[in-house]
Amino acid sequence: MRIKELIHETKHHVPFAAAATFIAIGVVLFIEYYLQLGVSEGSFEIFHPLHVFASAMVTSGIFYKYKSKMIPALLVGISGAIIIGSLSDVVFPWIGGNLLSLHTHFHLPIIEEPALILGSALVGSFIGAKTKMTSMPHFIHVGLSVFASLFYLLAFSPEFDVSYLVISFVITFVAVIVPCCVSDILYPFFFLGKKIKSCGC
Repeated sequence: MRIKELIHETKHHVPFAAAATFIAIGVVLFIEYYLQLGVSEGSFEIFHPLHVFASAMVTSGIFYKYKSKMIPALLVGISGAIIIGSLSDVVFPWIGGNLLSLHTHFHLPIIEEPALILGSALVGSFIGAKTKMTSMPHFIHVGLSVFASLFYLLAFSPEFDVSYLVISFVITFVAVIVPCCVSDILYPFFFLGKKIKSCGC
């Protein structure tokens, strides 16, 4: 595996991640101002398991595509989705929110709702390995990650104000582009011991 290959693949993801983040912020503004509905913890609790499911599907799908062994594919898919999904949806937004003095609370679903998160990762990994479908779920994966990261920042930051949405774009973008590319590109190939292949974007 070479760093330049990872950088090359990351560049392919930047435009989509940026566009998805803009769309997500637009949706939040629509919900907050037009519908006058606040973003609650429930919004995050929906999108995070969906993100874990999609992430596991892509990671295990890539692994199984090159090495047709179900148990290793499931383990790689589950571990990658949960570890990197938690970084993307929770740890990065939490760090970013506190750097902005938003007093963002720490909420880690894999500890507080292990059955839901493990179940999402297991089912996603199994479907990914069986279908070997990696391209379209990856786009869904990034989109879900954007909403999960943004909803975490809004729901768990008691001092969040709409004026912070511009800065939240940067936090969300970084929280998505780095972990998602590592999850979908670097992580499965690390265990495969193979050169990074194009994700087909």
